[in-house]
Amino acid sequence: MTGDEHKAQAAFQETIRAAASHSAEGEPPNDRLWFYREARWRCLAAGAHGVQPEDMEIDETAVSPAAPEQLRQLEPQQLAIWIAGAPDPQRSALALFYLDEFNHREMCSVLELSPVELGHLIAQGRTQLQTWLDAHTIL
Repeated sequence: MTGDEHKAQAAFQETIRAAASHSAEGEPPNDRLWFYREARWRCLAAGAHGVQPEDMEIDETAVSPAAPEQLRQLEPQQLAIWIAGAPDPQRSALALFYLDEFNHREMCSVLELSPVELGHLIAQGRTQLQTWLDAHTIL
């Protein structure tokens, strides 16, 4: 999310410190998603001072039934690099979608998006990823 391991670690540590501070004051984080929202905002703030993705049109192709097989051909780092190049909030939406740890309601809460906005970001990202997969994987 930050493009820098040290910035990501610092954001994580700051999030843990904030949670501990809130807890010490008798106001612990109100739900488990608080940590994700807080860490995301800290990462976005840290990343804002680094290299930013360029605004550009990316070709889109309908998601293929072969997409799961194409994704299995990738190293996890390849998918992470592709997602990291997307502008936020699409980058965050795709990261949470491909983590496959959250339901749509939770993703909307973490990203502070409506279900329609989340659906649009994921759908557009998947069609853009399909174009990239078609160029970089073998069926």
